[in-house]
Amino acid sequence: MSERAEVSAARRPGRLAWWPTLADLGDALAGLVSTAAGLAIAVAVVDGVEAARASAVLLVALVVFVGDLVLRGPLRALARVLGAMGALLLGLVAQVALAWGALLLVPGIRVTSGWAVLGVLAIAAVVMAAGRWLIGANDSDYVISDVLRRARRKARRQPARAVDGRPVGLLVVQLDGVAEPVLHEAIEAGLAPTMARWLEAGTHLLETWWARVPSTTPASQAGLLHGDSGEIPAFRWWDRDLGRLVVTNHPADAALVEARMTNGKGLLAGGGTAVSTMFTGDAERAYVVMSRTRNRGPDGSGAGLGPGAEFVRFFASPFVLARAVSLTAGEIVKELYQARRQSVRDVRPRISRGGWYVLLRGVTNVLMRDLSTSLVAEALVRGDPAVFVDLVDYDEIAHHAGPTRPESLRALEGLDRVLRTLEQAMLVAPRDYRVVVLSDHGQALGETFEQLEGRSLIDVVRELMARPEASGLESGTGEDWGPLNALVTSVVGSGGSRAMGPDAGRGSGRARAAGAPEPPEVVVVGSGNLGLVWFPRVDHRLVLEELQERWPALVAGLAARPGVGVVVVDTHERGLVAFGARGLALLEPRDGETAVEGEDPLAPYGPRARADLARAARLPHTGDVLLVSRVTARGHVHAFEGQVGSHGGIGGHQNSALLLHPADWSVDDDLREPVGDDELLVGAEAVHAQLVRWAERNGLRGA
Repeated sequence: MSERAEVSAARRPGRLAWWPTLADLGDALAGLVSTAAGLAIAVAVVDGVEAARASAVLLVALVVFVGDLVLRGPLRALARVLGAMGALLLGLVAQVALAWGALLLVPGIRVTSGWAVLGVLAIAAVVMAAGRWLIGANDSDYVISDVLRRARRKARRQPARAVDGRPVGLLVVQLDGVAEPVLHEAIEAGLAPTMARWLEAGTHLLETWWARVPSTTPASQAGLLHGDSGEIPAFRWWDRDLGRLVVTNHPADAALVEARMTNGKGLLAGGGTAVSTMFTGDAERAYVVMSRTRNRGPDGSGAGLGPGAEFVRFFASPFVLARAVSLTAGEIVKELYQARRQSVRDVRPRISRGGWYVLLRGVTNVLMRDLSTSLVAEALVRGDPAVFVDLVDYDEIAHHAGPTRPESLRALEGLDRVLRTLEQAMLVAPRDYRVVVLSDHGQALGETFEQLEGRSLIDVVRELMARPEASGLESGTGEDWGPLNALVTSVVGSGGSRAMGPDAGRGSGRARAAGAPEPPEVVVVGSGNLGLVWFPRVDHRLVLEELQERWPALVAGLAARPGVGVVVVDTHERGLVAFGARGLALLEPRDGETAVEGEDPLAPYGPRARADLARAARLPHTGDVLLVSRVTARGHVHAFEGQVGSHGGIGGHQNSALLLHPADWSVDDDLREPVGDDELLVGAEAVHAQLVRWAERNGLRGA
């Protein structure tokens, strides 16, 4: 029986709601066998646990399996009261207690060490995951197996209804940092079979949308979810009103930015759900969302991860969380091997891949991905009208390895498996979910500015100011810390100033109090190959004439640097001007005014350069000086931070974001703009407008 037919059968009247189907029995048998096999190998390997006979191990597996089913209902009820943090604590205690109790009580099993129980859990989980991989099963399916069983039982309690007659729902999956050409490459390489199947079957179409400068996650996600990215000039910036650096992957700052731009009518308004995003999109439910990790949601849920009941399956199963933790360790080992391989083979350009990133990759690419998959599946079977999730696996690896390096492309395999897993949840959901897959930007390869120049951008700025000792603030490379900041702050709470990563302590505070020390003389931040410079001791944005009076060599000196392609400043007489090493371009030319003098510095950046840079240089919090690195004929750029794969500015594939949408949901022509010879959606705001139109046409707004 096909899965779709199985769902239809489950909805037929006359079948008892509690009576199991063949699928339920098959799932139960497979679960029992895999649990027994995993336990048998774990008991044989772990010191401190011994089994007198094989039947004892099988009985332990049965006790664990039945106990897991029996406890889940009460745990979900408790989690509704205690919240997500309560679900986490309850789940950890329950899974250890259940396994320990089974090992202690079953005759023929002897436990001599308490730590051995944890070892058994971990090894059994890994063995079960490996077993599913060997038989060709999607390992991510195990994460949501309980969700699917509950959805089938719920379907059997409801009146018969054709699967194709369900009301429409919208699922938006963001593949962070994946350029449209990169997805094409992955599909051709056989790394994204689910999306390839959709395209071959004609159910979906793939096209490019243009991610404007700043091509960063906070700007694009603000546009996608709220239809407004005007408050975000970069990943981090100096806020003159607050007198401090604002860093968007700090929970307090994300909340500040969302408060500035939301109008209550975001993409997810009217009952939607946001999972692992930076902003809420005015969702009713928000799980591990950066801007809400410190605040109480509109549904009354406490601050933190979100409502608690949805976390029980992930946190309480004896093997789901243990599997995620164990495979996280495996991902760390894989990163160490891949980094060493790059070094031995002398792959260039490359950067150091040590330090905290090794742990961050493991957490985001396994633990956070599994948690997000579980939460999205819960939202689908609950029937939320619109769901938006951000999956960051590829972006994290590509920053450190390069956008088209083997390990980066391999990350798309895991993301494609998530889509295949979510297909199973959609089959038993009360809505007919339509899937839109998109990215927030792409990435471009290239050695860093510091590798090229031999020194950092702030050191170059200080030299050109003739003030090498000037007090300064330079941002770190902190984007990778975003998911972990959201998760940790969700769990332990935040007083508003705590965050992890190289930007910690540089933002998320209050405005500078009277009598406090003066701000630094110069602040330099990098968002990929977009660089911004502020002079905070001046209370307004400086124009060219003022810059030349104070530091005559600054603008021309920056434009002459080999790693810099264009420098943008405002002027009294001619508006915004883009300077290159051998010419200039007016970004706001008046009628009859010559737009280019000498060589056009914008020519290497394509047809959108003038419009994109003019907009970016007029954003309210932008720097006194805006600069973009040189872009080579191969599309390589030079990040002003420590990333070999970067985004934030313009050049290469970083602006070529992807949009994979249902074939019968066409993109409206009036939303398209010319980009060279193509007609594309330009800016995340245009994509937001299209998503809202699709939602409105299918009755999802205000549901």
